[in-house]
Amino acid sequence: MLEAFEWYVPADRKHWQRLCSAVAGLKETGIDNIWIPPGCKAFNADGNGYDIYDLWDLGEFNQKGTRSTKWGNKEDLVLLIMRAEEVGIGVYWDAVLNHKAGADYTEKCLAVEVNPNDRTKEITKPRELESWLGFTFQGRGDTYSALKYRWYHFSGIDWDAANKRNAIFKIVENGKDWSRSVTNELGNYDYLMFADVDFTHPEVRNDVKMWGEWIVKGMNLSGIRLDAVKHYSEDFQREFIEHLHRTVGGRLFFVSEVRSPMEHKTSCRRRLSNRDNAVLERLAGGIDRLPQTNELQALPLRRTPRLQSFTDIKGQRWRPKEGLPQYVGQIPAEECRDFCDVSVSYHSRGSISLFHRNHDTQPRQSLEKPIDAFFKPLAYALILLRSEGYPCVFYGDLYGIKGPHPEEPSCRFKLPELCLARKLYAYGEQRDYFDSPHCIGWTRLGTWDRPYGLACLMSNGRPNGKRMYVGEARRGEVWTDVLGWEPRGVEIDTYGYGMFTCQGNWVAVYVNRRAEGRERFGKFDAHIYR
Repeated sequence: MLEAFEWYVPADRKHWQRLCSAVAGLKETGIDNIWIPPGCKAFNADGNGYDIYDLWDLGEFNQKGTRSTKWGNKEDLVLLIMRAEEVGIGVYWDAVLNHKAGADYTEKCLAVEVNPNDRTKEITKPRELESWLGFTFQGRGDTYSALKYRWYHFSGIDWDAANKRNAIFKIVENGKDWSRSVTNELGNYDYLMFADVDFTHPEVRNDVKMWGEWIVKGMNLSGIRLDAVKHYSEDFQREFIEHLHRTVGGRLFFVSEVRSPMEHKTSCRRRLSNRDNAVLERLAGGIDRLPQTNELQALPLRRTPRLQSFTDIKGQRWRPKEGLPQYVGQIPAEECRDFCDVSVSYHSRGSISLFHRNHDTQPRQSLEKPIDAFFKPLAYALILLRSEGYPCVFYGDLYGIKGPHPEEPSCRFKLPELCLARKLYAYGEQRDYFDSPHCIGWTRLGTWDRPYGLACLMSNGRPNGKRMYVGEARRGEVWTDVLGWEPRGVEIDTYGYGMFTCQGNWVAVYVNRRAEGRERFGKFDAHIYR
């Protein structure tokens, strides 16, 4: 899966067009599904869609000062999805259901201010609050949906318009309260931002379920990512998923974002607590009662015990030979541990979703994790070439990051090679060599229909080597590094072993030099903005 956007994609309304031109190349390099950004009309004309205004406007109506979304208009979106289907790529929609932003007028209702650190504690008596809670969707009118959102369709807001004051206010008129089926972080984690949608209201539940059915059928989606699921009703999420499975079929894939608690202005290195893990298990258990192909994704990155001995060390950044990246100094143990921790989720049927970074953890975002360039190919090799999990590649790593502090594509443009190595060779039995704090490796032995296999070796310090088994049937074969960093070939001995090596602070991926598909490497076009 490719997360097919990053936060600073240019707001030129051409993102759908660029992706449409790119999907054939993505498929060729091993991407089978793309997670596209929220394509519904945002409050800000250049917003990324998480400041959502209208679910039913996909860049079709003139609202909030624009017809198109930041990503493009609906016609371009339809062409992208049609082209993706032609080449065999599924499309996952990023569904932002928790809140609405950019109301069209203010309304008055009874509300109380709550303690921001414990939203179950009311710190004022109920009073009349005026805030932006009225949504008329004038540009769209009644097309697709006639529901106009009023104050009673929401449970909270963060702005007192009359007094021009920011705080968290819970709407209490007519007995309203926070959702009871959310996590108990900060007392009750129902409120996140903007106007918080109340999923106990039957009109809201019906409208959102209708929207889900409409967008899946109309856009021929393969899956949906549910944003910020810790902040709205778990009961409704289950109802929503069950409704879509009934109406559009069980083929639909769901992935749900669940962040662990942290203070956004402090280090993102905090681990999941026992309570967080209990929450994840509870949510996973809820999804487990639903039909198959539902995945639960957690943020931030979480420790993988099998890699702990490798990631806890303070390795020396070795200066590799000429032509390779140059790094000198100490690798902090905490830094290594954070960015090697790639197991980030639970799955209702036992698999996991793996990613290295995404739009929330990229530079200058809320969960930013600064990552040294040398470590990125190691992390991607871990999530792409092992048997566990469903890896997610980040657009910003594949194509680079725009904005005020741009970055080139990660892994010295070698990320497509790692994706292609997965597609062609990462099959069959996996043998692990996690016997050193400075160098780990594994082999994949192939299958009857994917016979070639691979050997992966990585070092977090000096150049290193390891004798690894690839199969007695391989004896006499010469294996070379598909990334091109290791010039020496490795001859497989009589017993099926090879002495594989890698440069310091780097990774090497060895495959039989005559394996089918070797000629496909080095052809990916990362210049998507040309």
